[in-house]
Amino acid sequence: MYLIGIDVGTGSARAGVFDARGTLLGTAAQEIALWKGPGNRVEQSSDEIWQAVCAAVRGAVAQAGVSARDIKGLGFDATCSLVLLGAGGVPLPLEDGRNIIVWMDHRATEQAERINAIGHPVLDYVGGHISPEMQTPKLLWLKENVPHHYTAVRQFMDLTDFLTWRATGDCARSICTVTCKWTYLAHEARWDAGYFERIGLGELCDDDFDRIGARVVPAGTALGAGLTAQAAADLGLVEGTPVGAGLIDAHAGGLGTVGTAGDPAQDMAYVFGTSSCTMTTTRDPAFVPGVWGPYQSAMVPGMWLNEGGQSAAGAAVDQLIDHHPFATEARALAQAEGKSLPAWLADRLGDLPSLVRGLHVLPEVLGNRAPHADPHRRAVIVGLGMGRDLESLKALYGATLCGLGYGLRQIIEAQAREGATVARIAISGGAGRHPVVRQILADTTGLPVVAPKTAEPVLLGSAMLGALAAGVYADATQAMAAMSRAGDVTQPDADRGWHGPRFALFEEMQRLATRAVQA
Repeated sequence: MYLIGIDVGTGSARAGVFDARGTLLGTAAQEIALWKGPGNRVEQSSDEIWQAVCAAVRGAVAQAGVSARDIKGLGFDATCSLVLLGAGGVPLPLEDGRNIIVWMDHRATEQAERINAIGHPVLDYVGGHISPEMQTPKLLWLKENVPHHYTAVRQFMDLTDFLTWRATGDCARSICTVTCKWTYLAHEARWDAGYFERIGLGELCDDDFDRIGARVVPAGTALGAGLTAQAAADLGLVEGTPVGAGLIDAHAGGLGTVGTAGDPAQDMAYVFGTSSCTMTTTRDPAFVPGVWGPYQSAMVPGMWLNEGGQSAAGAAVDQLIDHHPFATEARALAQAEGKSLPAWLADRLGDLPSLVRGLHVLPEVLGNRAPHADPHRRAVIVGLGMGRDLESLKALYGATLCGLGYGLRQIIEAQAREGATVARIAISGGAGRHPVVRQILADTTGLPVVAPKTAEPVLLGSAMLGALAAGVYADATQAMAAMSRAGDVTQPDADRGWHGPRFALFEEMQRLATRAVQA
């Protein structure tokens, strides 16, 4: 008996085949195109993504060497991107086949600011400030800027929910997606019609909110009658294979990592990829200014979730080091060894305190998601000299990692002030695989960093959804206990006091950045 987890990130679709104990047997990936345009616009195509998903699933099953008949369930996760579908589920592109507004698209910043100025009680459950990364500001932008297109859309879907619909024909929305990104009030099992009417989207209340989700179900709920005949043919699987309601990609990573301690509330899930996401589970709601949530049952059923992180993490590293004069030569050397440039640099960092002395980086190239909720803020580098060699590139990379660690520390401290404390950081995501990166995060935050035993915790989290849909496990807690295991634990270095003064300067740089964007 095997399970498939499918993850659609910003740049690729990936699939993994697992057994019921969480052992990874095969994986495959397929790149997907990302279009970037003026005004912080980022778009994709749902047709292309589905084709990439199918290729990844077929590749993973082939690598695992298992029969499609033995696949008992599958689950999906994806970025929290907005999919636009017309009548009959036909993609309704804004341009050139692109019918997805990607999570990192910030075109709706002005709409988000207007919504925040209203001060509706719904905003209490998104940290007090809605983000332009969330869906209602994007919907308002569509209505105001392309009204005919907005009217023609019959289904506005989160990408995860689009994938489960494409697989099963079931339009149910996951409680994870609509609660975390659409302002659904999971703790009251309802949409707030007054909110939509107040912000100018009252028509979305029609027909029991049919265009954004009349039926909301827990993650892992078996959808429809399983895979439709067409989806099974596309994926190379068997018609009727159970499909679980999905999760946002970061939350799948959380599901795949926070169960290793036996108590999900002990660990903060930290997904370190293109962006970074933090997920903290609590038994009682914690209202943390600038941190999204609290969301009930958005990741672990019956428990509350606070979600933070940064809009750019791995993307910030890439953006900053790409500007360095030695980057092109270093990238060629890294490629010759079959490594990414950040991983190649991490291999060579050496003595970090000496390397980064005098160089400080605020890596907020796409604003601050948490805990300051400021999408206008930008990166600051202090101490950059004339260096054009490998040593100066290494220093810039190391200082950028420190800056990301200090941002993570801020989120941890902000949550702790409101009673949401954690004992460890459970890391997932490609950027967090390197032991040097984990050591820097442990040292900058002062908390142990736990790496999962599996190399693919996000895929594992999605595979758990397939296990729930197939009835292999009774609930998510049981699935986590059976399928996830802790690997290496990185303890903070005893000699890490040098981070204290740097953290203080980091916070001063944030204050400077806030003033600078207003000048």
